[in-house]
Amino acid sequence: MDTAESVKYSRILIKLSGEALAGDEAASGKGQSVINYSILRTICEKIKTVHDLGTDVAVVVGGGNIWRGAQGVDFDRVRSDHMGMLATTINSLAIQDCLEHMGLDTRVMTAVEMAQFAEPYIRNKAMSHLGKKRVIIFGCGIGSPYFSTDTTAVLRAKEIDAQIVLFAKNGTDGIYDADPNKEGSNAHFLPHPDYNYILSNKLGVMDGTAAAFAEKNKIKCCVFNLNDPENIVRVVKGEPIGSVVEK
Repeated sequence: MDTAESVKYSRILIKLSGEALAGDEAASGKGQSVINYSILRTICEKIKTVHDLGTDVAVVVGGGNIWRGAQGVDFDRVRSDHMGMLATTINSLAIQDCLEHMGLDTRVMTAVEMAQFAEPYIRNKAMSHLGKKRVIIFGCGIGSPYFSTDTTAVLRAKEIDAQIVLFAKNGTDGIYDADPNKEGSNAHFLPHPDYNYILSNKLGVMDGTAAAFAEKNKIKCCVFNLNDPENIVRVVKGEPIGSVVEK
Protein backbone atom coordinates (compact mmCIF):
# COMPACT_ATOMS: atom_id res chain seq x y z
CA MET A 1 0.00 0.00 0.00
CA ASP A 2 1.26 3.51 -0.87
CA THR A 3 0.81 5.22 2.50
CA ALA A 4 1.75 8.60 1.02
CA GLU A 5 -1.50 8.47 -0.96
CA SER A 6 -3.52 6.78 1.78
CA VAL A 7 -2.94 9.12 4.73
CA LYS A 8 -2.26 12.81 5.28
CA TYR A 9 -0.47 12.41 8.61
CA SER A 10 2.40 10.04 9.35
CA ARG A 11 2.40 10.64 13.13
CA ILE A 12 -0.58 11.62 15.27
CA LEU A 13 -1.54 11.95 18.91
CA ILE A 14 -5.11 11.11 19.90
CA LYS A 15 -6.59 12.75 23.00
CA LEU A 16 -9.41 10.64 24.47
CA SER A 17 -11.50 11.67 27.44
CA GLY A 18 -12.06 9.08 30.13
CA GLU A 19 -15.79 9.55 29.60
CA ALA A 20 -15.37 8.31 26.03
CA LEU A 21 -14.62 4.84 27.43
CA ALA A 22 -17.65 4.73 29.71
CA GLY A 23 -21.16 3.53 28.99
CA ASP A 24 -24.50 3.26 30.71
CA GLU A 25 -25.41 -0.38 31.26
CA ALA A 26 -28.31 0.34 33.58
CA ALA A 27 -30.73 -1.29 31.18
CA SER A 28 -28.96 -4.60 31.64
CA GLY A 29 -29.13 -4.32 35.42
CA LYS A 30 -25.36 -3.92 35.75
CA GLY A 31 -25.46 -0.25 36.75
CA GLN A 32 -22.98 2.34 35.52
CA SER A 33 -19.99 1.02 33.63
CA VAL A 34 -16.58 2.56 34.28
CA ILE A 35 -15.20 1.09 31.06
CA ASN A 36 -17.61 -0.12 28.40
CA TYR A 37 -15.70 -2.81 26.55
CA SER A 38 -17.79 -2.51 23.39
CA ILE A 39 -16.99 1.19 23.12
CA LEU A 40 -13.35 0.59 24.01
CA ARG A 41 -13.01 -2.10 21.36
CA THR A 42 -14.59 0.05 18.65
CA ILE A 43 -12.20 2.93 19.37
CA CYS A 44 -9.23 0.55 19.41
CA GLU A 45 -10.30 -0.96 16.09
CA LYS A 46 -10.06 2.49 14.50
CA ILE A 47 -6.66 3.07 16.11
CA LYS A 48 -5.54 -0.23 14.58
CA THR A 49 -6.88 0.80 11.18
CA VAL A 50 -4.87 4.03 11.31
CA HIS A 51 -1.77 2.16 12.51
CA ASP A 52 -2.13 -0.40 9.71
CA LEU A 53 -2.21 2.46 7.19
CA GLY A 54 1.31 3.31 8.33
CA THR A 55 0.63 6.20 10.73
CA ASP A 56 2.51 6.32 14.04
CA VAL A 57 0.00 6.60 16.91
CA ALA A 58 0.28 7.93 20.44
CA VAL A 59 -2.64 8.28 22.83
CA VAL A 60 -3.33 10.48 25.84
CA VAL A 61 -6.36 9.45 27.87
CA GLY A 62 -8.14 11.22 30.70
CA GLY A 63 -9.62 9.66 33.80
CA GLY A 64 -13.01 11.33 34.10
CA ASN A 65 -14.93 8.06 33.92
CA ILE A 66 -13.29 7.09 37.22
CA TRP A 67 -12.43 10.33 38.99
CA ARG A 68 -13.26 13.96 38.27
CA GLY A 69 -11.77 16.19 40.95
CA ALA A 70 -13.25 16.39 44.40
CA GLN A 71 -16.79 15.78 43.05
CA GLY A 72 -18.34 17.92 45.76
CA VAL A 73 -16.18 16.41 48.53
CA ASP A 74 -13.56 18.51 50.30
CA PHE A 75 -10.47 16.74 49.00
CA ASP A 76 -7.14 18.51 48.87
CA ARG A 77 -6.67 19.65 45.24
CA VAL A 78 -3.20 18.13 44.88
CA ARG A 79 -4.30 14.78 46.27
CA SER A 80 -7.40 14.86 44.12
CA ASP A 81 -5.27 15.40 41.02
CA HIS A 82 -3.01 12.53 42.07
CA MET A 83 -6.08 10.31 42.21
CA GLY A 84 -6.97 11.48 38.70
CA MET A 85 -3.49 10.50 37.48
CA LEU A 86 -4.04 6.98 38.80
CA ALA A 87 -7.38 6.89 36.98
CA THR A 88 -5.68 7.73 33.67
CA THR A 89 -3.32 4.79 34.24
CA ILE A 90 -6.24 2.38 34.62
CA ASN A 91 -7.67 3.62 31.33
CA SER A 92 -4.26 3.43 29.66
CA LEU A 93 -3.85 -0.22 30.67
CA ALA A 94 -7.34 -0.99 29.36
CA ILE A 95 -6.49 0.54 25.96
CA GLN A 96 -3.19 -1.34 25.94
CA ASP A 97 -4.85 -4.68 26.63
CA CYS A 98 -7.47 -4.14 23.94
CA LEU A 99 -4.90 -3.13 21.31
CA GLU A 100 -2.64 -6.05 22.17
CA HIS A 101 -5.55 -8.47 21.72
CA MET A 102 -5.74 -7.03 18.20
CA GLY A 103 -2.09 -7.87 17.60
CA LEU A 104 -0.51 -4.44 18.08
CA ASP A 105 2.72 -3.90 19.98
CA THR A 106 2.14 -1.23 22.63
CA ARG A 107 3.76 0.58 25.52
CA VAL A 108 2.14 2.46 28.40
CA MET A 109 4.42 5.26 29.56
CA THR A 110 3.60 7.20 32.72
CA ALA A 111 4.85 10.55 34.00
CA VAL A 112 4.80 9.11 37.53
CA GLU A 113 6.95 6.04 38.03
CA MET A 114 5.07 2.78 38.57
CA ALA A 115 7.49 0.23 37.21
CA GLN A 116 5.31 -2.84 37.81
CA PHE A 117 2.62 -1.45 35.48
CA ALA A 118 4.28 0.77 32.91
CA GLU A 119 7.48 2.35 31.66
CA PRO A 120 8.49 5.77 32.93
CA TYR A 121 8.06 8.47 30.31
CA ILE A 122 11.40 9.24 28.69
CA ARG A 123 11.25 11.15 25.44
CA ASN A 124 14.04 9.23 23.71
CA LYS A 125 12.42 5.89 24.60
CA ALA A 126 9.09 7.13 23.30
CA MET A 127 10.69 8.09 20.00
CA SER A 128 12.35 4.68 19.81
CA HIS A 129 9.01 2.91 20.37
CA LEU A 130 7.35 4.97 17.65
CA GLY A 131 10.23 4.18 15.31
CA LYS A 132 9.49 0.49 15.92
CA LYS A 133 5.81 1.07 15.08
CA ARG A 134 4.59 0.58 18.64
CA VAL A 135 1.50 2.42 19.85
CA ILE A 136 2.27 4.53 22.91
CA ILE A 137 -0.32 5.33 25.57
CA PHE A 138 0.64 8.15 27.92
CA GLY A 139 -0.70 7.98 31.48
CA CYS A 140 -0.57 10.20 34.59
CA GLY A 141 -0.82 13.44 32.65
CA ILE A 142 2.42 15.42 32.91
CA GLY A 143 2.95 14.11 36.46
CA SER A 144 2.05 17.39 38.18
CA PRO A 145 -1.23 18.59 39.71
CA TYR A 146 -3.17 21.54 38.29
CA PHE A 147 -2.49 20.54 34.66
CA SER A 148 -5.13 18.89 32.50
CA THR A 149 -4.72 15.99 30.10
CA ASP A 150 -5.46 18.49 27.30
CA THR A 151 -2.18 20.16 28.25
CA THR A 152 -0.52 16.75 28.37
CA ALA A 153 -1.73 16.05 24.84
CA VAL A 154 -0.23 19.14 23.22
CA LEU A 155 2.98 18.87 25.26
CA ARG A 156 3.59 15.23 24.34
CA ALA A 157 2.63 15.94 20.73
CA LYS A 158 5.34 18.58 20.55
CA GLU A 159 7.89 16.28 22.19
CA ILE A 160 7.27 13.36 19.82
CA ASP A 161 6.93 15.53 16.69
CA ALA A 162 3.31 14.59 16.04
CA GLN A 163 1.86 16.41 13.04
CA ILE A 164 -1.58 16.85 14.57
CA VAL A 165 -3.48 16.30 17.83
CA LEU A 166 -6.89 14.67 17.47
CA PHE A 167 -9.23 15.92 20.20
CA ALA A 168 -11.93 13.26 20.11
CA LYS A 169 -15.08 14.68 21.70
CA ASN A 170 -18.40 13.11 22.58
CA GLY A 171 -21.59 14.72 21.35
CA THR A 172 -20.13 17.60 19.31
CA ASP A 173 -18.88 17.67 15.75
CA GLY A 174 -16.35 20.43 16.32
CA ILE A 175 -15.97 23.97 17.66
CA TYR A 176 -18.83 26.48 17.89
CA ASP A 177 -18.87 30.14 18.86
CA ALA A 178 -21.32 29.23 21.65
CA ASP A 179 -22.59 26.09 23.33
CA PRO A 180 -24.94 24.46 20.77
CA ASN A 181 -26.65 22.51 23.56
CA LYS A 182 -27.71 25.83 25.12
CA GLU A 183 -27.92 28.20 22.15
CA GLY A 184 -29.25 25.82 19.50
CA SER A 185 -29.23 27.33 16.00
CA ASN A 186 -27.72 30.55 17.36
CA ALA A 187 -24.43 28.67 17.85
CA HIS A 188 -22.35 28.74 14.67
CA PHE A 189 -19.92 26.03 13.63
CA LEU A 190 -16.31 27.17 13.19
CA PRO A 191 -14.39 24.95 10.74
CA HIS A 192 -11.07 26.85 11.03
CA PRO A 193 -10.85 28.99 14.19
CA ASP A 194 -7.47 30.16 15.40
CA TYR A 195 -6.11 29.84 18.93
CA ASN A 196 -6.41 33.56 19.60
CA TYR A 197 -10.17 33.33 18.96
CA ILE A 198 -10.51 30.31 21.25
CA LEU A 199 -8.57 32.02 24.04
CA SER A 200 -10.21 35.44 23.63
CA ASN A 201 -13.72 34.01 23.72
CA LYS A 202 -12.93 31.44 26.41
CA LEU A 203 -14.37 28.58 24.39
CA GLY A 204 -14.35 25.38 26.41
CA VAL A 205 -13.12 23.10 23.64
CA MET A 206 -9.76 22.65 25.34
CA ASP A 207 -8.02 23.83 28.48
CA GLY A 208 -6.71 27.40 28.22
CA THR A 209 -3.17 26.35 29.13
CA ALA A 210 -3.28 23.74 26.35
CA ALA A 211 -4.56 26.28 23.81
CA ALA A 212 -1.87 28.82 24.76
CA PHE A 213 0.87 26.17 24.50
CA ALA A 214 -0.43 24.95 21.15
CA GLU A 215 -0.54 28.50 19.78
CA LYS A 216 3.00 29.31 20.90
CA ASN A 217 4.38 26.06 19.50
CA LYS A 218 2.33 26.05 16.29
CA ILE A 219 0.62 22.74 17.04
CA LYS A 220 -2.19 21.72 14.72
CA CYS A 221 -5.31 20.26 16.35
CA CYS A 222 -8.55 18.78 15.06
CA VAL A 223 -11.65 18.73 17.26
CA PHE A 224 -14.20 16.19 16.06
CA ASN A 225 -17.04 13.93 17.10
CA LEU A 226 -16.06 10.53 18.54
CA ASN A 227 -19.66 9.30 18.52
CA ASP A 228 -18.65 7.93 15.12
CA PRO A 229 -15.18 6.46 15.82
CA GLU A 230 -14.59 6.12 12.06
CA ASN A 231 -13.89 9.86 12.19
CA ILE A 232 -10.44 9.01 13.56
CA VAL A 233 -9.63 7.33 10.27
CA ARG A 234 -11.23 10.11 8.23
CA VAL A 235 -9.12 12.79 9.90
CA VAL A 236 -5.91 10.84 9.28
CA LYS A 237 -6.84 10.45 5.62
CA GLY A 238 -7.29 14.21 5.36
CA GLU A 239 -11.06 14.31 4.98
CA PRO A 240 -12.74 17.55 6.15
CA ILE A 241 -13.94 16.36 9.55
CA GLY A 242 -14.51 18.60 12.57
CA SER A 243 -12.76 21.89 13.30
CA VAL A 244 -9.07 22.33 12.52
CA VAL A 245 -7.14 24.79 14.67
CA GLU A 246 -3.67 25.99 13.80
CA LYS A 247 -1.46 29.05 14.10
